[in-house]
Amino acid sequence: MTRQNGAMTHTPPPLPTLEVTPRDLSAYKAGNTGVDYVHRFESGRPGPHVLINALTHGNEICGMVAATHLLDTGVRPKIGTLTVSFANVAAYESFDIEKPFESRQLVHNMNRIWSSEWLDGAEDSPELQRARAMRGVVDAADHILDIHSTSQDVVPFWVYPAFERNGAVAMAIGRPPVHLVMPQGLGSGIPLIQYGRHGNDGPGPGTAMVVECGQHFKASASQLATAVTLDFLAHFGLIDAPEPSTPREPQRRYELLQTHMVHTTEFRFERPLVGFETFAKDELIATDGDRRIVSPCDGCTIFMPTREPIVGREAVYLTRGI
Repeated sequence: MTRQNGAMTHTPPPLPTLEVTPRDLSAYKAGNTGVDYVHRFESGRPGPHVLINALTHGNEICGMVAATHLLDTGVRPKIGTLTVSFANVAAYESFDIEKPFESRQLVHNMNRIWSSEWLDGAEDSPELQRARAMRGVVDAADHILDIHSTSQDVVPFWVYPAFERNGAVAMAIGRPPVHLVMPQGLGSGIPLIQYGRHGNDGPGPGTAMVVECGQHFKASASQLATAVTLDFLAHFGLIDAPEPSTPREPQRRYELLQTHMVHTTEFRFERPLVGFETFAKDELIATDGDRRIVSPCDGCTIFMPTREPIVGREAVYLTRGI
């Protein structure tokens, strides 16, 4: 952003270095479940059913790297069932190296439509078709790891509803050491990890969480995605625990307070943000036409500020440490 005549104007940031780019996934299309790009492996022994889901957003390549690692190296569960899925392949296949952020989705954000209102509604799109096709896949899973990445180069973090079962798994795995906890949900739609029983704070396993692995196109994001995937499978006993590569870091937890959407083409942050900046109570964070977004508390920490404001999409998440 630049300031002209005292007002902030938006200048798109430069494109990042693309250390990782898409690969052809056609060899993984057939799967073995009757749903394209979904692969299931049963151990024949009692145990949980774990779903590893990649590409909910088409340009979040680290999930693809982790999922193909499982399939290419022949990872099989010792107990229970392992399912590996590639979600929004249609958006992934639209990737343009000159516009790498635009393959996030084709029409709908596939991580905001996991409600009966959308899935049973009359509206249609490639994302809705795919979510409807995958509905039974998600229903069948006891535990879900949905692998994501961020547009900005920030520290990786977990995202999950504020259910004890989710927090316990994230704390036990220990990496990434940052947690974004959602007491009231996401506030901008229903993500996959809140679909069905995974969105209810009731009895039963139902662990479902997102891991945000770092900037979309960095090799380190793909490396972390693969490592956390193996950690997640080991936590539930499906594979042997990998050797720890780094000491555990202190855990930092944040509570989601507010989700703000972009309402007008005049949306502007008061100063450039990438994430994890803090604001004092009532300090101005952004303007959106006549709307003012201000900090609701001292020490308000910013998560996932939009890289390029688009009307109808998320602008910023406001949190506080817990």
